[in-house]
Amino acid sequence: MDSNFVQNLHNLLLQSTTNDTIQLKAATAQLNKEFYKDPACIPALASVTANSQETPVRQLAAIEMRKRVSANSGNLWLQVSQPDREQLKTQLPQIVLRESNALVRHSTARVIAAIAGIEIPAGGWPQLLPFLHETATSSQAANREVGIYILYTVLETIVEGFQEHLQSFFKLFESLLRDPESTEVRVTTVRCLGTIAQYIDTDEKADIKSFQNLLPLMIEVLAQTLEVGDEANARHLFDVFETLLILHIPQLVQFFIQAGSNRNIDSELRILSLNALNWTVQYKKSKIQSNNLAAAILNGLMPITTEEEPEDMDDDAPARSALRIIDTLATSLPPTQVFPALRAQIQQYFSSPDGSHRRGAMLALGVSVEGCSEYMTPLMSQVWPVVEAGLQDSDAGVRRATCVAVSCLCEWLEDECVSRHTVLVPAIMALVADPATQRSACTALDALLEVLHDVIDQYLPLIMERLSGLLETAPLTVKAVVTGAIGSAAHASKDQFTPYFQETMHRMQHFLVLTGEGEETELRGITMDTVGTFAEAVGKDLFRPYYEPLMKQAFQGIELGSARLRECSFLFFGVMATVFGEEFAPSLSAVVPSLLTSLTQEENGEETQPLRVGDATAFASGSSPANAIPVEEGTGGAEEVEIDLDKALEVNSAVAVEKEIAADTLGTLFAATRERFLPFVEQTALELIALLSHYYEGIRKSATDSLLKIIRTFYDLSGQPDWVPGANVQQPLNQNVKDLIDRALPELLEMYGGEDNKGVVSALCVGLAETIHKIGPALIEKYYHKLCSIAKEILEQKAICQQDPDQDADEEAPEDQAEYDSVLISSAGDLVAAMANALGADFAPSFNSFYPLITKYYKRSRSLSDRSSAIGCLAEIISGMKGAITPSTEPLLELLWRAVGDPDAEVQSNAAFATGLLVENSKQDLSPQYIALLGALQPLFDLPADAPAPRLNARDNACGAVARLILRNANAVPLPQVLPVLVGALPLQNDLLENRPVFRAVLYLFQTQPEILSPYLDGLLRVFAHVLDPSGPDQIGDEVRGGLIGLIGALNSQSPEKVQQAGLGPFVPGA
Repeated sequence: MDSNFVQNLHNLLLQSTTNDTIQLKAATAQLNKEFYKDPACIPALASVTANSQETPVRQLAAIEMRKRVSANSGNLWLQVSQPDREQLKTQLPQIVLRESNALVRHSTARVIAAIAGIEIPAGGWPQLLPFLHETATSSQAANREVGIYILYTVLETIVEGFQEHLQSFFKLFESLLRDPESTEVRVTTVRCLGTIAQYIDTDEKADIKSFQNLLPLMIEVLAQTLEVGDEANARHLFDVFETLLILHIPQLVQFFIQAGSNRNIDSELRILSLNALNWTVQYKKSKIQSNNLAAAILNGLMPITTEEEPEDMDDDAPARSALRIIDTLATSLPPTQVFPALRAQIQQYFSSPDGSHRRGAMLALGVSVEGCSEYMTPLMSQVWPVVEAGLQDSDAGVRRATCVAVSCLCEWLEDECVSRHTVLVPAIMALVADPATQRSACTALDALLEVLHDVIDQYLPLIMERLSGLLETAPLTVKAVVTGAIGSAAHASKDQFTPYFQETMHRMQHFLVLTGEGEETELRGITMDTVGTFAEAVGKDLFRPYYEPLMKQAFQGIELGSARLRECSFLFFGVMATVFGEEFAPSLSAVVPSLLTSLTQEENGEETQPLRVGDATAFASGSSPANAIPVEEGTGGAEEVEIDLDKALEVNSAVAVEKEIAADTLGTLFAATRERFLPFVEQTALELIALLSHYYEGIRKSATDSLLKIIRTFYDLSGQPDWVPGANVQQPLNQNVKDLIDRALPELLEMYGGEDNKGVVSALCVGLAETIHKIGPALIEKYYHKLCSIAKEILEQKAICQQDPDQDADEEAPEDQAEYDSVLISSAGDLVAAMANALGADFAPSFNSFYPLITKYYKRSRSLSDRSSAIGCLAEIISGMKGAITPSTEPLLELLWRAVGDPDAEVQSNAAFATGLLVENSKQDLSPQYIALLGALQPLFDLPADAPAPRLNARDNACGAVARLILRNANAVPLPQVLPVLVGALPLQNDLLENRPVFRAVLYLFQTQPEILSPYLDGLLRVFAHVLDPSGPDQIGDEVRGGLIGLIGALNSQSPEKVQQAGLGPFVPGA
């Protein structure tokens, strides 16, 4: 080796470690030009690593040596002469053993790993494993640390080359996990096991068993790091457990709960353990479910929920981590496994004299609602007394927690909350007046007002009086939630808000010019949202004087450098466009560029270092900034670099949410301004397509929704005639519309292929269904087989977003599933029904394959959502296929017969609707079944006066079904018995679309058997007046309206006084 070459290399490396930028650049340029392309640099760098007296130089030499070895698939290494390579393979392990500095040792170990990655697959370096085994079992702890670390780095590179050695590794690791002296040996051994676990196949039973036998020792090593507060090593170990798929889950869950609930351990480490448990529930849910672990987990979590929380909402704490896990349990597992156990815990804790226990119970209730709302609904009579007691509790903390629970209930159980308005509104208004609960109460009031709609008028004066006063006197944080609550009041009350509009705008206007950070930014943003809601409530004419000034404020908000304010401005633009329509168009030239700029902005340097939120937070590492993640450095390998991941995520998430809103707003603007948006369509579509691969699921969902909305709007503007069902497209698309579809739809379908988020897939299915209904068979002409494949995958629960790594590919998914899973199944049903509607009779061949996939969701063991969506999907398919459904009449009728008798009104409603459609459309004569069918429908008419909305809906659909039976074969219907029940159920109250078959049947009977309706004439005339009332919504459509008006004219000639008494005089032709 040329000593001058080595010395010059050393000098340049030393120059590279200085802080002088000019010298650093010069040295780097010379190294790249004169040294790093020469294979001799590798032995020279090894010499520098072994002999330099300067630690930074040794470190840099080792890093550069690894790069040179790894570059171009090891090409430079292979150019080193064989004797020199053999010498290096002998020297490098000794260099590592002699090295005193840990960083240099680790960097040199990675050189060995890089060389091993080239040599061992080619059969070279047989001496390495014996050396590592000898070193790792040395009597000196320092040598053991070196040996196991080198083995760890080698395993990271080439596990596959060591498969035949796994059993010997397991024996070695068993002893090293018990190392009596060195924490580093024990921790690195666990990391070795984590690397190996990723390469053990599920059919390698012996290796799995050996690995699982080591799990108690691995857990013990983690426990030791937690006990001594060794956060850095604890993070390494939690990262290992994240990757393991061959664990004994009950044992691991028990440990995470014990560590998370141990108040003697530092809070940060407890949070790490609880976050690990959250990850386990989320990504190992089939194991949690099959082992029935939910109850045990809840038992362990509830004591943690009673602990104090920090005042700052951005700070994490064990209690908050525990509540997140309860939320994850509720949304990931079947509610049957979660809510019964949780309800028992809530009852126990809420009966405690300790206020912190009652507070924990209310918070646990609140976070569980999202995932268990359907299951909870029939149990709410037992839940409300607890909630109402919580609102009156002597402990302010419990009252605040109950307000949180009420907010969650309002979001997910709207009808239930509206039914309790006489209790909830006064109780929450009392808490609004209490400084100790004011902020939480305003948040709860905000959520409650959002859903009150039909009953808000009785509370509006009191609410506005109370809240308007707080706009003047409350602290900024309370003013923000008060402002939001007033916005919700306006949303619910619509034009009833008009008397309060001017004064409230006057009180809020100065909030829109706040420029401070933090609380001022939040208040300004919420105010912008709220005044947009005012515009929707009072209409454009009243709002017009404020339009220009507020648009100016929105643009100024964009310039203030706050992602939150940009987000609020974008939302405001969307609302203004919706309210003002084409009047908004002149602003498009300023608004659209700002939205597109938002979509293309970098997120904390994402171009150079993509950060997937899912990857970064899947094993959420708590709130410490000391999160270490591996980042690629140079041309290969990985150095461990400390990155403030929480700060990166905070920046990323704020900008990501802004982009989500921007993407959504673009679709809204096109739908509102129509032709005036056309100059921006192409660029908008291209930017939205680019976002379909974004790491954040919210952006992918918004981009999906907006793209499909743009396609629908573009189609509307093309002036196409109504499409005709069938596989042969009779109305070809406008070429520009076709081009847009052919650009966007393949990208959307490609996104589905790798999409792991159920919400995004559900939005795609629902959006595609809506777009198919709009555009018809021309949309699906080229993509039909792919769309069918998507729907089938989801219904078979085989989509990527439904996959569970613990579940075999051919294993049937469990019937009992999370409520969110049911939402996805329902969306796939929407897609199937839309295709049936577009293809009509030509859907028949596909129906035969979809039928068993849909009907498997109608079993009594399935959830209400599954059963309801299955029957609803079949109803829509029957409606689309019409007479082509005939071959399936008998199995469908048998299924629908059972469904009409379902215990849940929502299923009964869909079943009644589907039954009527089947009778109407099937070419098979079903009149012999009429008596039995009428008997099955009859219970749906027996309702108490205070019947809930689902039962009223079921009765309306039963009316529609009876009407369709009459229209198909009136002679088979026992009209004297049926008509009193049918007429007595009119007018329809919920499903007004069913008025159309009902009145078609009435008109038919007046034409064919008028005498049979004579006893019901007075009542029918009152119903006619109700459905023809011009001040109400259209209930019957133009065709039926024309028929009714003609009938009224005929009746007027026979009984003019009755027609006049019913208020139908204005509808008499010629009146």
